[in-house]
Amino acid sequence: MLDRATRFTAFATLGVVSTTQELARRALGGIEGADPELVAEETLCLTATATARAAEVGLREHPEAAQAILSVLLDFPFTYHDYLVGGAMIVQQDPTLQQASRDIYERLERKRTFYTAHLPPGQFPGERALTDKMELWMGRISPPQLPESPQKRLAKLDCVLLLLTHLKLVLAFARQKHALK
Repeated sequence: MLDRATRFTAFATLGVVSTTQELARRALGGIEGADPELVAEETLCLTATATARAAEVGLREHPEAAQAILSVLLDFPFTYHDYLVGGAMIVQQDPTLQQASRDIYERLERKRTFYTAHLPPGQFPGERALTDKMELWMGRISPPQLPESPQKRLAKLDCVLLLLTHLKLVLAFARQKHALK
């Protein structure tokens, strides 16, 4: 049981990283003046939360494993941040970098709270819900005064299908008969 739960968690987190990177790449390439740090944080929180929701639906038959996996996925933005800061601390030989991360933790917590409120527990974020929530994401990552609406930018960058494909893959993997047995 533990080995399969670990395998599922690795599968889902690999998907969070690659999907986040692709969404951020599209956003930064298609939105003039976008702040890379803001895009990265918002996108990671959105993707991790949506992935947790897909996993929760897919793992309904395995509640004992689901709780731990969901916690890992929802906390992934913090884990990823710790990884990046740890690497910087080693390279720069500067342990004070850890103290500076408190502000980032607070920002990540606000972002995660936003996405967990908008992507309800126990519900798979289908295309319509995902489009609505990703329009909010697009508005949050876009600089003010852009000539087109967040809806138009989202459609132009074709981000919904990318995230939806990832979520369907996580859901399917969780539902496999052998996934956690």
